[in-house]
Amino acid sequence: MSYQPIFAQFWEKVKESIENKTYAKLTLAKTIGDTDLKNIYVRPVLLENDVFALSLTAKYKTEEIESTHTLDEAFMVLAPFINNPFLTALLFTTENDVTFKLNKKRVGSIVEQAPTFKNASNVILEMKEKGIEI
Repeated sequence: MSYQPIFAQFWEKVKESIENKTYAKLTLAKTIGDTDLKNIYVRPVLLENDVFALSLTAKYKTEEIESTHTLDEAFMVLAPFINNPFLTALLFTTENDVTFKLNKKRVGSIVEQAPTFKNASNVILEMKEKGIEI
C-alpha cells in the first residue's frame, strides 16, 4: 500500500490548522541514513498586501535554503521528500500534535498527541487579528 494517500490526509490536517488559526509549526525530520538535507521547517508568512504563503527552510549540513510557496505549492514541493529522505512530518497546533510516520515497510500512519504549543504562530495570530482568511 502506498503512503501517499495517508500523507495527503496529513496535509489536510495542515490546511485545517491554518484555516482554524491553530497552526504553530511544521517540521519534516528523521532522515534515512546520513543525508546532506537534515530538516525542512515550514512557517507561515504574510507577503505584501497580506497575502498568505508558507516559507520552507531546508537545512542542509552546510547551508540553509529558503523558499516561499502557496499552500498547494508547498504540498507539491514537500511530498517528494517523504520517504526520500524523511520518514516523519510533525505538525504542531494548539489543539494537538499530529505526526505522519513511515515505518520500515514504508507504510504511513498518522498519530495525534496532546499539544506541545499553547499559542499559534505569530503570523497566524496576526491573520486572526486582521481577519485574513485562506
